[in-house]
Amino acid sequence: MAKYQLGVIGAGNMAEALMRGVLSANLIDHNSVVVSDPQFSRRQHFTRELGITTETDNSIPAQCPRIILAVKPQIMGEVLEGIAEAVNPDATIVSIAAGIRAQFIFERLGGKGRIVRVMPNTPMLVGAGISAVAAGPDATEADLAWTEKLFAACGKTVRVVEELIDAVIAVSGSGPAYFFYLIEAMIAAGVKEGLDRDLATNLAIQTCRGAGELLTRTGEPPEVLRARVTSPGGTTQAAIESMDSAGVRDALVAAFGKAAQRSRELEK
Repeated sequence: MAKYQLGVIGAGNMAEALMRGVLSANLIDHNSVVVSDPQFSRRQHFTRELGITTETDNSIPAQCPRIILAVKPQIMGEVLEGIAEAVNPDATIVSIAAGIRAQFIFERLGGKGRIVRVMPNTPMLVGAGISAVAAGPDATEADLAWTEKLFAACGKTVRVVEELIDAVIAVSGSGPAYFFYLIEAMIAAGVKEGLDRDLATNLAIQTCRGAGELLTRTGEPPEVLRARVTSPGGTTQAAIESMDSAGVRDALVAAFGKAAQRSRELEK
């Protein structure tokens, strides 16, 4: 029996968020996990904060029956080539790298492992993420179920076919940035109308937080809730009409499309 049951290659923020979630949920014991990373500061952080054993050698976590690939996409090829010999043929291998197709991982590992691809987003850092899970080569239902259970410790999960991952990236992967962009505009508008920046920031953040909670709790479609705020001839209608005349909705849809297109361009 392997000394460690889960190996994590890469000790970045997303890997940390995932480990905090699964440890807090008691899905795995910290003594059963080993993490590798070239940066001493990150290894020290994982050991000190999470009680997880860390290594510089990627081949150590690569020997585990379950492996999380949490490295940057631009170095994934190099990492895979370095661990190929160490990986067990029947390992479950989960990648959270954007732009790296499951088939690419499978081929670089010489056909070893059962590959699952996951696209999380940054709200996972506060336990409010959403992660799309897609089956790759040889992945079983058990592999997918285990992966979903793991990532559900940091938010919600959905299952998709890998061909939809680019669309997922455009909507939820990049989505937090669009949300922050909107809040920036709300704050700027408040300041322009005479509010001090701290007050405008507080109003914008709490409004967006509350609107999201309202959507979640009521289960109503966004267009229905929007209509309830939009009184005929009122202030909200004036704002919506201004955005419609400026083509804001169409611009947003086109922007999301650009994100998906760029994701496809970056894939390998």
